[in-house]
Amino acid sequence: MPSRNVIDIHKLSFSFAKDPVLQDICLNFAKGKFYTILGPNGSGKTTLLKTIAKLYEIKQGEISVNGVSLETLTPKNLAQQLAVMPQDTAIEFEFSVLDVVMMGRNPYLSRFVEESEADLNLARQAMEITNTWHLRDRSITQLSGGERQRVMIARALTQQTGIIALDEPVSHLDIHHQIALLKQISEMNRVHEVTVLAVLHDLNLAAAFSDYLVLMHQGRIHCHGVPEEVLKPDIIEAVYGVAVHIIQAPDTGRPYVIPKI
Repeated sequence: MPSRNVIDIHKLSFSFAKDPVLQDICLNFAKGKFYTILGPNGSGKTTLLKTIAKLYEIKQGEISVNGVSLETLTPKNLAQQLAVMPQDTAIEFEFSVLDVVMMGRNPYLSRFVEESEADLNLARQAMEITNTWHLRDRSITQLSGGERQRVMIARALTQQTGIIALDEPVSHLDIHHQIALLKQISEMNRVHEVTVLAVLHDLNLAAAFSDYLVLMHQGRIHCHGVPEEVLKPDIIEAVYGVAVHIIQAPDTGRPYVIPKI
C-alpha cells in the first residue's frame, strides 16, 4: 500500500554559518491532517517550515514531498503542491489586494498567459473565506498588519494545493479573527483533505484545532503526538520554563493550559 505521507523528513540538520538551528529532525506528515509546530522563540520552527518550502538549501538530511525528493522539484512544481504563508507579509509595491491574491494562480499559468474567469472565481472564494473581498481594490501597502495577513492567507488558499504551510498565521489578528480564520482552515482541512502545517505560539489554539502537535526545543523535536500527549505539565515546564495547570476544555474536551501565577 502506498504511503499516505505527503512530507517525509529524514535526519535533517541545518546551520547558519556554524550555528546549528535544526538538529537531526525526523518527521512524517500524513495527508489530510492538521499539524501545529510549537516551541519557544528560537527553537527552529520557522527554519523548519522554510526548509520544507525550499527557501533554505538542504545541506544535511532529506525531505520528500509526495514521494519526490525536494532537491529534484522545481519551484513551480513545488508551488503546485505546497502553498506557503510567510511570517513577514510586508509588500513594498503598490499592488492591489486582488492582484496579490491572484498571484496564487501563477504556478499554473504559462508565460504571458493571463488569468481566466475560473482563476478569478477561486480568488474570490478565498477572499470571501478570509473576509478580504471588500478590500480587493485597495493597495496592499495601505492595509493594517492583520488585514494584510488575511490577504496573504487568501493568496495561499487561491493556490489550491494539497499542502498549506502557515507561519504564525494569526499573530496580528484579534481573538475574533484568530478563531474565525482557524475554523476556516480547519474546515478546509477536513472537507478537502488539505494537509495543514501551522506554526503557532498559542498552546490553547493549537490544542483546539490540531490533530497533532510537534514541540520543538533548541533545534530538536522534543516530542510530538496528539494534544493530550504533548501538552502535559512536565513537558511544558521542561521546554518553556513555566509551571502550568492542565484542565479539559469544557466544549471540546481538549487540554487547556493555565499558567501557575
